[in-house]
Amino acid sequence: MSDEQFSDFCQANSDLRIERNSRGEVIIIPPAFTETGAVNFNLVIEFGIWAKRDGTGKGFDSSTGFVLRNGAVRSPDLSWIRLERWNALTDAERAKFAHICPDFVVELRSRSDNLQKLKEKMQEYLDNGVALGWLIDALERKVYIYRPGAEVEALENPAEIAGDPVLPGFVLDLREIWS
Repeated sequence: MSDEQFSDFCQANSDLRIERNSRGEVIIIPPAFTETGAVNFNLVIEFGIWAKRDGTGKGFDSSTGFVLRNGAVRSPDLSWIRLERWNALTDAERAKFAHICPDFVVELRSRSDNLQKLKEKMQEYLDNGVALGWLIDALERKVYIYRPGAEVEALENPAEIAGDPVLPGFVLDLREIWS
């Protein structure tokens, strides 16, 4: 399925969350359970406040699709792109699924998510150029931190995590997520 065909398919099925893997297979993403949706909403607010104050990038929610170098179209729960990279895209590129890997991504594990598949997705982001990725597993109270050239860091029940140096000054308070 070409990018254009995939875009048309998504438009024809706009009530669904859809991704495409690097093999071109279409993946239907079930809606997040209510509890996870509330956590994601608060995460987007907290990050959005920082992003607006910081002004060095553009933030995106889970409805945004990005075409990665490997051809996959992914929609992280939260993502951010440095302004200079965003501004390098044409208006036409921005109007569709942009061919760009975000600088920062967050995946939030829902009860319906397979942890191993989410870890593979995070590795895919890393392989395609993400500078920082957080996999937040509220079920197990763990955060997996993905950085280029580094082993995945697993934190048990952290009270907060910092986005430095990719997101200078951003600290996510996890206490509300864990409660």
